[in-house]
Amino acid sequence: MGNLLANYEEAAAIILFGIGFTTLLLHRNLIKKVIGFSMMDSAIYLFLAAKGYIAGRRAPIAAAGALSAADYINPIPAGLVLTGIVVSVSVTALMLALTVRLYRRYHTLDIDEITRQARREED
Repeated sequence: MGNLLANYEEAAAIILFGIGFTTLLLHRNLIKKVIGFSMMDSAIYLFLAAKGYIAGRRAPIAAAGALSAADYINPIPAGLVLTGIVVSVSVTALMLALTVRLYRRYHTLDIDEITRQARREED
């Protein structure tokens, strides 16, 4: 239990990822699926940010008096998080645009109903 309390950021990220994953799998509504996907993205960014932070160290900006690399946190996780946020915003916008187009064509957000209607159109 003590180890879980020491790593509460990672535990929160895992729980958030699990909630997003179950939302993505179990709901038929396309908007809820997009929300679940976004929750999973956020969980990954939280996990990366938690892993990149080291208590007692500074941001990797050269300052007077701190010349050793051991005085700074690793900047790579922060760069990955920023890049991931930009990509996930683009992917989310694309998913929502496709959801709007599907709704305009089939007048429903239920993925099973959209599949049924699309199969009927093929026949």
